[in-house]
Amino acid sequence: MDKTMNVLLAGFGGQGILFAGKVMAYSGLVDGAEISWLPSYGPEMRGGTCNCSVVLSNDAIGSPLVVNPDVLIAMNKPSLLKFMDNVVSGGTIIVDSSTVDIKVERTDVTVYYVPATKLADEDGLKGLANMILVGKLFKETGFVSQDSLDKGLLKCIPPKKEAMIESNKKALAIGARQ
Repeated sequence: MDKTMNVLLAGFGGQGILFAGKVMAYSGLVDGAEISWLPSYGPEMRGGTCNCSVVLSNDAIGSPLVVNPDVLIAMNKPSLLKFMDNVVSGGTIIVDSSTVDIKVERTDVTVYYVPATKLADEDGLKGLANMILVGKLFKETGFVSQDSLDKGLLKCIPPKKEAMIESNKKALAIGARQ
């Protein structure tokens, strides 16, 4: 990585937003980046709004709060509507087109529509749309090395859930093919 990358992941509680952000942050750490991971969620938890700021940088990080992201990953329509105008010009928006039925009208950002929830369900990976979207981000930006992404994932999955490692890797690979 040669610069700072500010990422905002947003959706409903229970969609794995915080986990996806944590995988990105740990992957950056393994890759030698300065990192921050800042979760934010409404009092409702599951079903309420949830977002996560992740900063990956070669330099010291001034603030962990991402107000104007370089990248927005939106897993629901309210999140896309709330944050799409904050993405910096030249930035990237990745949308779960299975759960979001609107298009981004901005012409100064790159937008990828990935039917992540549908792809996860079709592949027997229910609940892993989050990791499909991280896989898409990895393909488009190479925010870390493949090895660091794998190690970051391993760091985030506790030993008692070891069985989830392969399905998460499969979801990342599906995203990287989109």
